[in-house]
Formats: sequence, C-alpha cells, structure tokens
Amino acid sequence: MREPVYNSAIPDVSPNTASRGLISKYFPSVAHFLFVILSLVAVSYAADWSGPEQQLARKIVAVTGPGAVTITFENRSSLSRRDSEIVENGLRNSLTELGLRFVAEEQSAATIKISLSENGSSYVWVAEIRQGAGQSEVAIVSTPRAEGTMGPHDSAPLTLRRIPLWSQSDPILDVAVLEENTAPTRIAVLDPGKLSLYRMQAGKWQLEQALEIAHAKPWPRDMRGRLLPARDHLMDVYLPGVLCHASGGSSLTLSCRESDDPWPLAVGIPGVAASPVFPGESANGVNGNSSAGSASAAVVPQIKAFYAPARNFFTGVLTPGAGKFTAVPKFFSVAWVPREKYTLWLFAATDGQFHLIDGVTDQTAKLGWGSDVTSVRSACGAGWQVLASSAEDGPDDSVRAYEFPDRDPVAVSAAVDFSGSITALWTEARGDTAIAVSRNREKGTYDAFRVAPACTQ
Repeated sequence: MREPVYNSAIPDVSPNTASRGLISKYFPSVAHFLFVILSLVAVSYAADWSGPEQQLARKIVAVTGPGAVTITFENRSSLSRRDSEIVENGLRNSLTELGLRFVAEEQSAATIKISLSENGSSYVWVAEIRQGAGQSEVAIVSTPRAEGTMGPHDSAPLTLRRIPLWSQSDPILDVAVLEENTAPTRIAVLDPGKLSLYRMQAGKWQLEQALEIAHAKPWPRDMRGRLLPARDHLMDVYLPGVLCHASGGSSLTLSCRESDDPWPLAVGIPGVAASPVFPGESANGVNGNSSAGSASAAVVPQIKAFYAPARNFFTGVLTPGAGKFTAVPKFFSVAWVPREKYTLWLFAATDGQFHLIDGVTDQTAKLGWGSDVTSVRSACGAGWQVLASSAEDGPDDSVRAYEFPDRDPVAVSAAVDFSGSITALWTEARGDTAIAVSRNREKGTYDAFRVAPACTQ
C-alpha cells in the first residue's frame, strides 16, 4: 500500500496558480470587475432567440401536427446573415423536437415558408403553412428589438419615395425623364412596340410623338428594354438583339438595327467619361450636395454586359470586366457599391444566388431578395444604397434600400410596396433615382414609378 504524500505537486495544475491566487487574494475587486465586464460583453453579443423560436414552432405544429414537411426561410429584416442562420437553426431544432421531419417537397404533407421581417420596434416572424390543396394558414410571433440594435432606419436614416410617372395597358420596359422642374415635365416611354414622348400640359400627360420600333425577329416572351442618354444624340434604346438611336429635339427620329452590342450596367455616374452632363449636376455629389461622403463621388467603372436576345437575362460575359472577372454566371440584374479602392458588384444570378465580386474574389450568397436590383447615390448614410425587390413568393412586391458595411446587407429603409410584381428596376441617368415598373394585379395595367431616396434626418 502506497503511503500518502501530501507535499507532491498536484498534476495538471498550471505553474501560474500561485500568481492567480495572489490576484484573487489581494485584488478581489479587480477580478470581480473583470468577470462582470466579460459577462456583459458575452451577453451583449449573444442574443437569445430561443423564446420566439419555440413559440413559433408550437404554433406551426399546432397546424401541421407531427409529420413530414418542407421548410424554407427568407430574411427580410436587418438581421445579419449570421443571426438569421442562428434563428433558422434554432427553429429547425425546435420543430424537430416537436415531431416534424424535413423532407423534399414531393414527400411532404405540408410546406412551410418562414419570413424573418420587422417593424419599427420588433422583429416579426411569419410562417405561411400550406397543406395539400387547401388554403394556407399563417402563424406570427414578434419579439422586441434590443435597444441599440440596428434597425431599418439606424444605419442611414432614409425613406424611399414612390412617385407615379406613367400607366398603360401595354408592358412598360423603361421610362426616361427628359425634362423636369420641380417634377417631370417631359418623359419617354418604351414598350415592345414603340417609343413614345409625352409632355405635361395643364396637369395631364399629352402625347407628343410615337415611333414604331423596327425589328426583324420576334421578341422573346419576357421582354426587357433600356433607355440611356447619349452624348451625340438624345438617347440609345437597348432591346433584345436590337439597338436604336433616337435623335432630334421637339421632333424625334428613331433609327434601329440588329445588334449584339453589350448593354451598359452602371450609367450616369459622375466621373465616368461616358456620362452625360445634366443641369444641376455637380462634381461634389447629388445636385451639388457633398454631404454624402467620399463614396458618393467615387468613380464607378463603365462595365457592359451582353444580353441574351432570345431570353430575359444577361449571358454573364462582361466588357471590359470587373477586375479580373470578364465573365460571371448568367444574371438578371446588377447593383454596385463604390468603395475607396474598388467597386463591389452584386449580380443577381438566374439560379437565385447573388455573386458579390470585388474584382479579385467572387463570394456567393443567398440574400433573400428578388431578381431585380440596382443602385442609387444619395446624401444619406454611406452615400450609396442598393435597391432590391422582395423575393417573388407573394402577389405583391416591394423595394427596400440596403447598405453594405462589408459583405452582409443592412436594411436602411422601410419597404415601399407595389400592387403586383415588379417587372423592371433601372437606375436613372443621373444615378440618384431609379425607375420601377410593376404589373398592377388589380387593374391589369403596367405602372411606372420614380423611386427616390430621401434622408429622414
């Protein structure tokens, strides 16, 4: 039997034990203070979503009962990608504990679409539950947003104004404002058959001229088109496989030809050689306002992309290219965020992914947006905002403004709603506003709006 040895060193104890003991003995208040500070820091960085996760899970299972389901998530709030993934994983775990199994859609008894959204004071999580051919049911929970967290108006306080421009029964591809004072007074409207000019007279739009667009090949089913100002004539008209030049003043002429010329992506940005000069434009920023910061005056490369004439997307071939990238996956639309030393490009790919390209790297992400994105510059926040349509899973679309402090988008405005789906979203020539076209589901018309950011502080 081995005799006990009380003077032996205790295994696995750090040689600094004595030092730590002295700190605890002679500086107990310091140790306690450091412990409290570290605890507060940990709590501040770890939001507890378990309560609303379990609450929403119980409401969902009360509708579906235990069984096999298909579930999808969409983050429409200002939660970071990391936090939204934490919430998504927490909801999955809570639903699993209550008896749900996640399977492919063809094997499921119910489909669940969960949207993470928010209002002025709370996060609002909505679950749309559909079983068989019956009507869908909705479960909703809300949880207060912690004071000091970044909400829709904290990063760059702004609102999006939706200003009506034109409405007609034929599809609208694009609208260009040719003259304006306090409001537009002359516009050009592009549709699949013609280019029309209207002038505001006695409070109503009056048709000045309508010119038919000549084309030899039939248009694709999902038609797109673009109106862009030009230096040596009024404007260029980009259509699938066709390029037209509009010239003249009060009386317009239109010459069209078959063309596979690439379409400009970012246009009308100060400092770009191809940009036209507009009355009121200043090198300092938007209409002479330089408060938007250095990002607003940054030069955006004049990149062009080739359009697939028989489809409704861009092929992905770029000229001259975004840094080392001369080709990207096929995409519907693009937005850009100027940085001090580079431009971050966001391509809305046809597979639902977004490609964030800085000229050197290509980072893919699912941002929970629709396929229509573009950019505007303003005197608010960082000076540049990305406008993005909502994901196309409902009857009505909306547009919200975002900023990119790094690679994760942060919502900086409330959503502006449209009655129906958005069919076009283009930056206007000066870059500080955008044109949005929606298919009005109630009236059956196509409505064109100007979307303008306005600072709220």
